Amino acid sequence: MDTATNLPTLTIATVTYDAEQTLPRTLESVAAQTYSHIEHLIIDGCSKDHTMEQIHRYVDANTGKALPHAIQVIREPDRGLYDAMNKALEHATGHYIVFLNAGDRLHAPDTLHRLFAPLGQTSPAGWPAILYGETDCVDSEGRFLRHRRLQAPDRLDWKSFRWGMLVCHQSFYVRTDLARKTPYDLRYHFSADYDWCIRLLKRASRSGLPVLNSGLILTDYLNEGLTTHNHQSSLWERFRIMTRHYGWAATLGQHAWFVLRAVLKK
Repeated sequence: MDTATNLPTLTIATVTYDAEQTLPRTLESVAAQTYSHIEHLIIDGCSKDHTMEQIHRYVDANTGKALPHAIQVIREPDRGLYDAMNKALEHATGHYIVFLNAGDRLHAPDTLHRLFAPLGQTSPAGWPAILYGETDCVDSEGRFLRHRRLQAPDRLDWKSFRWGMLVCHQSFYVRTDLARKTPYDLRYHFSADYDWCIRLLKRASRSGLPVLNSGLILTDYLNEGLTTHNHQSSLWERFRIMTRHYGWAATLGQHAWFVLRAVLKK
């Protein structure tokens, strides 16, 4: 239980559309957290299945609990995943925000307590721009498959992402004041999160704000997301994003290394 009042509040943003099969494990994961400074912001794009029924049951079950998490539900049409995530940035009230979409889970009930408790020893002025950690991949039943192939580095800056998305989007906790100034670029349909993380790391660098590796496994990631189902399109978008941030020469050289690494592994 967290009783300190100087701990940061966290907005967990969950974007849903026809997610009745995967949403329950996410809701259960948030409800089980021992950290009490949570706002759960659910953005539903007018689901046509039983998603909203599950959300209403979740709200009812968690109203009046000893450690209630604030829950805010917004249901309206959107122009896709990243448009809905931009809405979450607009409505979030927490000091930090993280995106945990349907099927993804926080790794353990004490994950958020372990992540944020150290910040209770510092003033808000000293809170990092970004906290990040590791991710485990799980199947549709929530069973462990493997640790994520790309490991979070000890030190992370915007140049680190030349090597790929070293930190999973769901394990990337951002100060909301910075995130709101850095909305998702809707020109990208599958990899806007990759671009978003790079731009936030650039903003943190320009502001002289720290980026902190928590050293924790933060997320159990459902290995069946939008990027997984649109792999080729996602790779092309990531190439475009890399040229935008790192230039053509560096991007081509980096991809030559990717190809060589794949050949050497065979």
